[in-house]
Amino acid sequence: MSQKILIVEDNILVSRSIEAKLKEEMFDVKAVFNGEEAIKQFDSVSYDCILLDLMLPLKNGEEVLKHIRSKGDVPVIIISTKDTDVEKAINLGLGADDYLSKPFSMLELVARVKAVLRRSQKSHEKELKTVMEIGPLTINLNTFEVKKDGKLLELTLKEFEILRLLITHPDQTFSKQQMYRTVWGEEYYYNDNVINVHIRRLREKIEDDPSHPKIVLTMWGFGYKLGQE
Repeated sequence: MSQKILIVEDNILVSRSIEAKLKEEMFDVKAVFNGEEAIKQFDSVSYDCILLDLMLPLKNGEEVLKHIRSKGDVPVIIISTKDTDVEKAINLGLGADDYLSKPFSMLELVARVKAVLRRSQKSHEKELKTVMEIGPLTINLNTFEVKKDGKLLELTLKEFEILRLLITHPDQTFSKQQMYRTVWGEEYYYNDNVINVHIRRLREKIEDDPSHPKIVLTMWGFGYKLGQE
């Protein structure tokens, strides 16, 4: 599926030139010519990148950029004749991802668009890797938050570490010795009570029926593994 680019530029000749070049590169392109149209388009269609002029009728580019950033993190490249260092700092501070001063070459424009799209894709992939789901649970590995059906759960650090260990190794079964060494960072002295208590408390918080768990499974005679719910 082609990536969608929104061009917000009131100079029709410039807009058409950009549109033609991006279509050559197989992008799905939409052009609008004032700030109000830009906001309407942004609110109604999911774009992968926005090229935004600053000097626009009805609403200026800075107002449009503020609106975009209030709703999401789609890459925005400012295109403008206002090319002083102060203007660049102001607009990058508002959340622009890049800045092109007019006049610019179409080859440079395409290169900048592809660069911000690559960065955005990498950032999205990284975010996906840090937020994991199983059944009704959403686990954020960066913020240490666990939600069940959207409701934040109060897990202790050790409970979270046990869950993280299992969810990041979904095909592996962990013995109590392995789990203790990984989560507690100490040698295991066959004190089953420590592991058992933490597993029981974790299940009470995350399972619909702790006596019949579907997320943290017991592998009898060996240890624990992640369920496939």
